[in-house]
Amino acid sequence: MSNERYLRGWEQLMQVDGEGGERVIESLKDIAPDLGKYVVEFAFGDIYARKGLDLKQRQLVTISALTTQGGCEPQLNVHINAALNVGLSSNEIIEAIMHCVPYTGFPRVLNAVFVAKQVFEERTHQQ
Repeated sequence: MSNERYLRGWEQLMQVDGEGGERVIESLKDIAPDLGKYVVEFAFGDIYARKGLDLKQRQLVTISALTTQGGCEPQLNVHINAALNVGLSSNEIIEAIMHCVPYTGFPRVLNAVFVAKQVFEERTHQQ
């Protein structure tokens, strides 16, 4: 079962995060390989593979959760890229982040918006 979870998770990870996700898992291999395995199997193999939400909706939820937690800017970077990968527009991403203001406050939302700005600029320069 574990191998099936890993393969299902890897497929989801590649669809959502692509090279960014692969880099995260690779960066864990020499220090915490089991953590990478848990990310692939649990987060992507179990949670992302569930029915009920499409990948765009899942990324909006993820971005909102990371924004409201604060201190998750590296993960926001990965998931804002993922949101663009699955077809969300930059405007939809910014609106989701801004929607968090009344629930989490301006500092965390500002931090998330600046991460989004950086991602949008980097992707513009890559094209």
